[in-house]
Amino acid sequence: MPVGSQKFTLASRPVVSYSGTQQNALLAALPHDVLENLFEHIELVALPFGKELFEYGCTLEHVYFPTNAIVSLLYVMEDGATTEIAVVGHEGVVGVSLFMGERAMCSAIVQSPGYGYRLKTRYLREAFNQGGALPQLLMRYTSALFTQMAQNAVGGRHSSIEQKLCRWLLDRLDRSPSNALKVTQELISVMLGVRRESITAAAGKLQDDGLIQYRRGNITVLDREGLERQAGECYKVIKTQYQCLLQDATTC
Repeated sequence: MPVGSQKFTLASRPVVSYSGTQQNALLAALPHDVLENLFEHIELVALPFGKELFEYGCTLEHVYFPTNAIVSLLYVMEDGATTEIAVVGHEGVVGVSLFMGERAMCSAIVQSPGYGYRLKTRYLREAFNQGGALPQLLMRYTSALFTQMAQNAVGGRHSSIEQKLCRWLLDRLDRSPSNALKVTQELISVMLGVRRESITAAAGKLQDDGLIQYRRGNITVLDREGLERQAGECYKVIKTQYQCLLQDATTC
């Protein structure tokens, strides 16, 4: 490779800073020396809307630590029908299936654009096998993620459309910098696996109750506490689990 070309490639790679990695809760929770050991291999990448990070059954080559992006984990049926099983933002990591096996257990699509830190799975696996704070934190996160999946499954069977919508909005709100969300009713209906007309009716009811304001492609949450009351116990269980994630296990 020509020297000039090599320099250009290295220069074009975004600089990874300690302060930048603190935007992801898992990276921020790592001891300084553990995080620094990852700096040689971790890179900042743009995560545009609709980008597929991986699909079901594929070999996982990278894991992603979102900062301000939101990623939806989806299960896709043979007929193309899609259901969201979990959502990941600045609190977590996408690609933890590598601890269960070499292939993805679901598909991952960027639902809200932003940035994140990408790391090849082989480097994370090497760091994981060294023991210490990193594997403990990732296994605790995996437990919290499975709790989210389990509660979503329970809520999908026993919750009303309004409760599902409230929980879906709160999941995004927890991972967004403001109370305004750019999302269409069509997208929500696909993610929840329900008819669009049902989402329209549920959103209208929430708006009439003063909980949200909906305008074409934009939802603003006006009363978060009211939305949490409407969401039901599944959301509370998930939120409590994530609050415990970064605390000492003995206090949870």
